Amino acid sequence: MTTYYSPTGGLPPQTALHTGRATFTEAYAVLPRGTFSDITTSLLPGWHDTRAWIIARPLSGFAETFAHYVMEIAPGGGSTTPEPDPTAQGALFLTDGSAELTLGSTTHSLTPGSFAWIPPGADWQLHAKSTARLHWVRKRWQPAPGLTPPEPVIAHDSTTAPTPMPDTNGAWATTRFVDPTDLRHDMHMTLVTLQPGGVIPFEETHVMEHGLFVLQGKGVYRLNRDWVEVEAGDYMWLRAFCPQACYAGGPEPFRYLLYKDVNRHPALGRPFA
Repeated sequence: MTTYYSPTGGLPPQTALHTGRATFTEAYAVLPRGTFSDITTSLLPGWHDTRAWIIARPLSGFAETFAHYVMEIAPGGGSTTPEPDPTAQGALFLTDGSAELTLGSTTHSLTPGSFAWIPPGADWQLHAKSTARLHWVRKRWQPAPGLTPPEPVIAHDSTTAPTPMPDTNGAWATTRFVDPTDLRHDMHMTLVTLQPGGVIPFEETHVMEHGLFVLQGKGVYRLNRDWVEVEAGDYMWLRAFCPQACYAGGPEPFRYLLYKDVNRHPALGRPFA
């Protein structure tokens, strides 16, 4: 059965032990699900009856390309002017409740598992029908010669076939909501699924930054020099070239929502005077 973990807030009791797994290093950060408390939420201009956990944002010297929000929107809440930056694209993934996304003159009903990619400068609105919890990732679209922003994408986990990784017999697969060969896209949001006992069998080390929110199951993730146990509701934030690998554990699939920046040349610093 497919499930998607959604934080609901709250606050630990005064009797709770302080010890947790929250970590921020030079190469990665881990935000365990216990960090999603009421007092770590933000309120956002242009949004009503909404709170957000902002779990990644550009920081010089760390991950620099994206911001990642976990949104909780009360029934009837949302925004008619959600995006303040006309150069920003957005990706949405709904994990709980229901919402309506209006893109231009077309309205789309979102249910758990729904995905939407929104081009920069698009006219869009979002309103919750019931209490809705969703991920919103923002990134400035990076122009490139001969390329224009792609059209909007509306998809669903249940109707998007996962692509097994080679030679894994399906133990490791990726659900891709946009065409990976379409160079107009400079960011990907995918779902990665490892079956119990499945592994990423080498230390991936690459230029892409990552944000990983665990939606289901548990596993042990290699982050730089460390092995870290993670579970549904945990978030990992990796800077470029941070080595990573993992083992899936437990009786159910280990699934996470993955952001990465793709398909662009690295900027070579500031222009010469």
